[in-house]
Amino acid sequence: MSFFISDAMAQAAPAAQQPGFEGMLFPLGILIFFYFLFIRPQSKRNKEQKQMLAALNKGAEVVTTGGILGKVAELDDNFVKLEVADNSFIQVQRHAIANMMPKGTYKSLNKKPKD
Repeated sequence: MSFFISDAMAQAAPAAQQPGFEGMLFPLGILIFFYFLFIRPQSKRNKEQKQMLAALNKGAEVVTTGGILGKVAELDDNFVKLEVADNSFIQVQRHAIANMMPKGTYKSLNKKPKD
């Protein structure tokens, strides 16, 4: 009968082996991948944002996170006073400044069209 059906041979289970360095390669690779894909670029952007806010001075043309274009009239440690139109000012928190614009952007957008 054993010609058609093979006999099941019970074998002793090998001793459980602890994964060595080879077992840690894949998880370490994933961690390194996520570091370079997510963590490093975000910390780089945060550093650039801090440098930009530190270099902010009176007369700089900026855009807020809400999309408001203005010229810096006054600034202190926490707040920035922006001129958004002739003699119209708003006050925003310093970290709400998203970008510095090139000189002349504010002036060219606030020109009155000639009729």
